[in-house]
Amino acid sequence: MELVTPEVGLLFWMLLSFTIVLIILKKFAWKPILNSLKEREDSIADALHAAEQAREEMEKLRADNEAIIREARAEREKILQEAREIKIKIVEKAKEEASEEAHKMIELARVNIRNEEAKALEKIKEQVAELSIEIAGKILREKLADDAEQQKLVEKYLKDIQLN
Repeated sequence: MELVTPEVGLLFWMLLSFTIVLIILKKFAWKPILNSLKEREDSIADALHAAEQAREEMEKLRADNEAIIREARAEREKILQEAREIKIKIVEKAKEEASEEAHKMIELARVNIRNEEAKALEKIKEQVAELSIEIAGKILREKLADDAEQQKLVEKYLKDIQLN
């Protein structure tokens, strides 16, 4: 029961030894321990501050990245729209050029057809004239085969010449 109810002498020596240990700790160990704790507290605060700054910087970078992505998408859409417009213009221009070329070819074909028709008509006229001369020659040979007919024709032309 001595430990449960200590005597006064034991209490005195325990109190004295505790005080001596406390003085020694205060003189030699308390300041370094407090300094270590202060340094640890400061390092933790600095780490928390750095982490907060890093988080803020990450948020800023994320916002900048999102802005850059939005700008890139807008630029991409703008370029695609310009490409579509250029494609439409090129297609329309090609259609116009093809249409103009087709009209030129049609007009050239019409001119060629007219020229060929004129040549054909000229050839037909020549052939008709040749046939007419041939037929007239055959008819005249038949009619003028007789000397009396020839004499009659000559006299008729002479009368016409004298009257003029």
